[in-house]
Amino acid sequence: MTHSLASPLDVVIIGGGQSALSVAYFLRRTQLTFVILDAEEEPGGAWRHGWNSLRLFSPTTWSSIPGWMMPTMGEGYPTRNHVIDYLNQYEQRYQFPVERPVRVTSVERTESSLRVRSGDKHWDAKVVVSATGTWSNPYIPRYPDAELFVGRQLHSAHYAEAQPFEGKKVLVVGGGNSGAQILAEVSKVAKTIWVTPVEPLFLPDDVDGRVLFERATERWKAQQSGRVIEQPVGGLGDIVMVPPVVEARARNVLKSVRPFERFTRNGVMWVNGSESAVDVVIWCTGFRPALQHLDTLGVINTEGRVEVEGTHSTQEPRLWLVGYGEWTGSASATLIGVTRTARSTVSEIVALLTEQPIA
Repeated sequence: MTHSLASPLDVVIIGGGQSALSVAYFLRRTQLTFVILDAEEEPGGAWRHGWNSLRLFSPTTWSSIPGWMMPTMGEGYPTRNHVIDYLNQYEQRYQFPVERPVRVTSVERTESSLRVRSGDKHWDAKVVVSATGTWSNPYIPRYPDAELFVGRQLHSAHYAEAQPFEGKKVLVVGGGNSGAQILAEVSKVAKTIWVTPVEPLFLPDDVDGRVLFERATERWKAQQSGRVIEQPVGGLGDIVMVPPVVEARARNVLKSVRPFERFTRNGVMWVNGSESAVDVVIWCTGFRPALQHLDTLGVINTEGRVEVEGTHSTQEPRLWLVGYGEWTGSASATLIGVTRTARSTVSEIVALLTEQPIA
């Protein structure tokens, strides 16, 4: 379906994960027309690409997007598949207009609208909400002589399970939750070395995603009222002691070393000149915002981000960005955290397009 200039949609949402669905939830309560363009084959967003054993580190009641709570599951934290099922059911529940798979390649300005292109198709919209997240843009730091290394390298984005690495020497690089969880799993079947830039920060065993979100909310409220608050150390990037990580601690494998200096043909060279043989490097080094489709608008800065006030682009008044992390709102890259920014985004869009605030 290609929309002509004569009848642009009010809103095109690019992306089909939790952020896109949260925006759609608030849009469906308005009179505005919209469509969701999702590059994936099926619902679930980035969760479709998480490793098999991935679990949330907050309970279902603290892992829901607006309108409908994630169904509870048995003991423990929700699995990746539980989250995918929830997002699938959520999409069906509200009968959102979704087109997939549609990989948006560019957004262009026309005389009266923004034109969203995918191959030979296009959709014209008065407003565009970019909610593509970061999964499709994994970040791997540059190391000298990386091209000499004959072993296997993969990013956590493409890690599924530990079994293929059985009996191998594996370097796990990265000090966040993905690094700790993948290390915990791989260390059961392989010889592992954990490389982190600094000593990892482990949260107390009783601190989970619910506590972290409450802290993030307190920080947000304080910012809104110009207050500075003292809070316990611990943010959304620190390591949550989920059961596999607790078990790894009991095995004494949560010990990390500082980064190596360069690659060699068969491994890595450390700062002291010693060399370690390595078969596989798993990069748990995070992601960058997936914003290539906005290159054509000239709004991406040298840090690979778009300048925003809240979620609204300061350079393109018809563009909003939702769910990319702290720079688009406190905890906005989390399931529960995106609700606040999705609601405010839709309020601003309604105000722009109808010149009256949403109720």
